[in-house]
Amino acid sequence: MPYKVTLIPGDGTGPEITEATQRVLEATGVEFEWDIGIIGAKAQDSFGTPLPGHILESIKRNKVALKGPVTTPIGTGFRSVNVALRKSLDLYACLRPCKIYPGIPTPFENVDIVIIRENTEDLYSGIEFAKGTDESTKLAELIFETTGSKVRKDSGFSIKTISETASRRIVKFAFEYARANNRKKVSAIHKANIMKFSDGLFLATAREVAKEYTDIEFEDVLVDALCMRLVKNPKLYDVIVLPNLYGDIVSDLCAGLVGGLGVAPGANIGDDSAVFEPTHGSAPKYTGQNKVNPIAMMLSAVMMLRHLREKEAADKLEKAIAEVIAEGKKVTYDLKLDRNQPAAGTSEVADAVIQKLKETSPCQKR
Repeated sequence: MPYKVTLIPGDGTGPEITEATQRVLEATGVEFEWDIGIIGAKAQDSFGTPLPGHILESIKRNKVALKGPVTTPIGTGFRSVNVALRKSLDLYACLRPCKIYPGIPTPFENVDIVIIRENTEDLYSGIEFAKGTDESTKLAELIFETTGSKVRKDSGFSIKTISETASRRIVKFAFEYARANNRKKVSAIHKANIMKFSDGLFLATAREVAKEYTDIEFEDVLVDALCMRLVKNPKLYDVIVLPNLYGDIVSDLCAGLVGGLGVAPGANIGDDSAVFEPTHGSAPKYTGQNKVNPIAMMLSAVMMLRHLREKEAADKLEKAIAEVIAEGKKVTYDLKLDRNQPAAGTSEVADAVIQKLKETSPCQKR
């Protein structure tokens, strides 16, 4: 019986890397029934909204989606289609593995870090007040009345919210992930020495949750110290759990350690649904050129297979991708150790991965 999966090709180069990923998934022998839909700029043109309700219903129904990068149309009420999608489905955990595969041009070795980012709160909660508005004036007055601190009249405000509820569930998610994947340590990241009532709450909650997982090492690290240590000795870290803003920044830093966003997969996961997608953008200037690297999306598909408990297929697909990278012949320009060598196109990378899959025994169909 095939898996029903919502497939969102995305904007810009999204359809190209989605088609390549669709082909390698089907080559594993696992069967899929694709429920294809659009969000982003194309959906705005077709439906008058970048996030149509029927797409949300499709994901709720199928519980799993594979998504290409999308563009938020300028002039809509959406700050970000991606953020709106995560909030609508309560996809509170952003999961971003950062792993070096031999053959990727990077000065680091043997990096294998998993970033787990809280997805719903912090400075990305969208609670903001523009300079000069009645709301910002009232907020400045409230701040003065309650703290005695004067805020400049020409200030804008972004509110940082951290709740015990969201902190508890993201830290538990990190520990459960570590336990399920034989990881040894969870590091909680914060700036509680300065922001005592927001980051302080996140840290206190993390410490409380950690007591339930005595089989896994726990530490807490200041976010600035973390960034310094990551570029000096990334092997210090295993699973890293962070509030929203820090997670956004640190996940890109870790992607840089392992070769860039072109090899950085991702997933946004809630209690009921999961959306798997690469971490990079839609790169519209390369649309239709068969040039962009599909590996981040293919590795996101590996994550999806593991989520579906198709471990054998996931392992074989990851191995095939790793072998193509290691050989270095059929990879896109960004993965070429020598940029003077000819690079493969998007579809050629998929062909090479499929050939590697054919060289191994087929996975048992569901």
